[in-house]
Amino acid sequence: MSDQPVRGAVSSPAPPDQGFSGSTGPPAESLPAPRESLPAAGGAPGYPGAHDGTSDFGRFDWFAESEHFGEPEERRARWHARAWLPGSPRDSRRSGGRQPGAGDSGGGDPQGPRRHWLRGWRVAAVAIGLALACTLAGGVIGGVVALRNVSDQTDPTYSLGTVPPALTSQPGGSVAGIAARDTPGVVMIKVNNGQGTGSGFIIKGGYIVTDNHVVTLDGLVRNASLRVYFSNGKSAAGHVVGRDPYSDIAVIKVTGATSLPALSLGNSGGVAVGDPVVAIGSPLGLSDTVTSGIVSAVNRPVQPGSASGTTPQVFFDAIQTDAPINPGNSGGPLVNARGQVIGIDAAIDTLGDDPITGTQGGSIGLGFAIPIDQARRVIVQLIRTGQATHSVIGATLNESYAGNGAQIMTTVTGGSPSVSPGGPAARAGLRAGDVITQLAGRPVSSAYSLLDAVRSLPPGATVAVDFRRQGQALQARLTLGSAGS
Repeated sequence: MSDQPVRGAVSSPAPPDQGFSGSTGPPAESLPAPRESLPAAGGAPGYPGAHDGTSDFGRFDWFAESEHFGEPEERRARWHARAWLPGSPRDSRRSGGRQPGAGDSGGGDPQGPRRHWLRGWRVAAVAIGLALACTLAGGVIGGVVALRNVSDQTDPTYSLGTVPPALTSQPGGSVAGIAARDTPGVVMIKVNNGQGTGSGFIIKGGYIVTDNHVVTLDGLVRNASLRVYFSNGKSAAGHVVGRDPYSDIAVIKVTGATSLPALSLGNSGGVAVGDPVVAIGSPLGLSDTVTSGIVSAVNRPVQPGSASGTTPQVFFDAIQTDAPINPGNSGGPLVNARGQVIGIDAAIDTLGDDPITGTQGGSIGLGFAIPIDQARRVIVQLIRTGQATHSVIGATLNESYAGNGAQIMTTVTGGSPSVSPGGPAARAGLRAGDVITQLAGRPVSSAYSLLDAVRSLPPGATVAVDFRRQGQALQARLTLGSAGS
């Protein structure tokens, strides 16, 4: 766009009136001869637009008889003489039939130009009046038609019918029915006055189960202050009964709260891919949030977070679900179609740093829950003793091994043996360099997947181990050991 200012269209000044602006006509002797009274077909000097019908105020009369323009000069002269000279038929009509007297000037009627000017304005007035009348009539008719059209499309007797009665109860197996029963047993946990927020659920005895990383703000704090918020709007202070960083399970209890609604625990061993599930919790601090989906996979190896300081790496074979789980859902229950807890929401997979959602992305349909069968054992141990144990195989694994399976390291830093003497692996006949490919019927693809499988099993369990030694496939029986948390 140009930076020059836009200039308005300014009309050229109109030429001075040619004898028509006064209230009376010019003297008779100043009138031009009849032949020069009308402009030529191409217009006359001082009268622009005489040929195209464009008018300026004061010259509208030039166009009252526009049908004569463009005719031969003689015919226009004769027309002018008949129209305006005294005694002409046209003049007779204008004067009411009066014939010029003896004293009339033979040079024409002195009032002719004035009458000509008045006649033009009368024509203009009539035209303007007709235009206004047509406009008003069109508006009235249009309004009537519009009102009639609206009237044709409305129905004063129309009704949507009566409002049906509200549902007083939901079907037991529906998501709404599950939510109605289980939501009162789910809590929101605020850590260090809202520095962090997570979820939990009430079990038998008024205990509340959640994730260890919730009560420790991902391992950053110890002995944090806890505030538990219930679905009825009440809240109470909470304290940790026990926690296990290896399984990411913690148990807390509230002060002064009694008769808390507890959720029933299910059996995660019978969970199948495609089973409907419901997640309940407080994502992003939004309490009593319910989402639904299905079981997407079982025994999914998961290692959420990373080891830091005294906090170990967490390993477990998870229940994978597409039920939306977001930050703040951690510690909340994943329940089946019966409303029974089959898992504890613990982790989500994201697409990494996201400019919209921040450093941690939201749900992309990849949520992971700790199976309740694994959590049940830890919960009981924490309530009974304040500590929990986890399973071990008594061997150091090579995390850098690029092949398929988990390799027992050949050497260990400091000269320690890679297979603990007298430990579970040694008793099973495993040696340094052996590659474990299967444990308890589960394929092992890496050192991490082996640790997931081991920690998902209870200490003391005896399982089959498939392994390779120098290319030869072998099998052994291994009884898992125990280590305290």
